[in-house]
Amino acid sequence: MNVFDLRLETPRLILRPTAIEDFEDWAAFMADAEAVQFIGGVQPRPVAWRGFVAMAGSWSIQRFAMFSVIEKASGRWVGRVGPWMPEGWPGTEVGWSIVRTAWGKGYATEAAAAAIDWAFDQLDWTEVIHTIAPANAASKGVAARLGSRHLSMGRLPAPFDADPIEIWGQSREEWLARRASGNPA
Repeated sequence: MNVFDLRLETPRLILRPTAIEDFEDWAAFMADAEAVQFIGGVQPRPVAWRGFVAMAGSWSIQRFAMFSVIEKASGRWVGRVGPWMPEGWPGTEVGWSIVRTAWGKGYATEAAAAAIDWAFDQLDWTEVIHTIAPANAASKGVAARLGSRHLSMGRLPAPFDADPIEIWGQSREEWLARRASGNPA
């Protein structure tokens, strides 16, 4: 199967690899200071393009990356969620970034749960982490709803290493036990 044909569905969302039609919404998202304050800050359009094609390139090279998250009801791009592990990263991450107009709807948790299932099932990961800025209470809430816990403090690789991050996470066994107990994210 061509990786770019991959689709995951949740009750309200479609997760799929990055596609060119996502760029306008991606660039607008990366220009929203409040939405991107914990993921490196505002990016001018050419820098946003580089991040966008890096995500698409990761799908080609690693066979995984963050999914574009599409709201089923409207068909609009509402963020990026999924597996991410660039060179020097502190572990096998499932991360999330949702556009501000979709905050408070539970999309990050819903999409991340599907992405974690996929990462454990298809990538054979043994653990999943989430790198979270200490001041990002909303992401800590998502991580907790997913069953993750604060594991340690750490740093991202350069050039993102200026500030410490919290590393949250859980093992595959913990995730599967939580799912089997009927306590899904």
